[in-house]
Amino acid sequence: MAKPTLDGVIEAVHYDEAGNVSWVRAFLRRGPIWSDYVQLGRKDLIEKIQSGMQLMTGKRLPYYGGTFETVDPVRVIKDNNHEHLVSGEVKGDTDCLQGVPII
Repeated sequence: MAKPTLDGVIEAVHYDEAGNVSWVRAFLRRGPIWSDYVQLGRKDLIEKIQSGMQLMTGKRLPYYGGTFETVDPVRVIKDNNHEHLVSGEVKGDTDCLQGVPII
């Protein structure tokens, strides 16, 4: 069985005062290699997920180059014309990237 292709791994998140994701720190796939970490704003992150990119929560393993320990996929859920970023089995009315360190 082929290993599923990841397009990015979210390593850290920053929430605003309302509890929404303000920005994330992530690694993105650039063909066969991975980028250094990049900072993605909420709007960019939602656009990437809606365009079909597969983003996961997780962390980069030190000294292993492009090897990541991934946990949960990140999804966009629409609720009352508002979009929420969630991971894992989280259901609610705010953004929640479960297990991702907050910065």
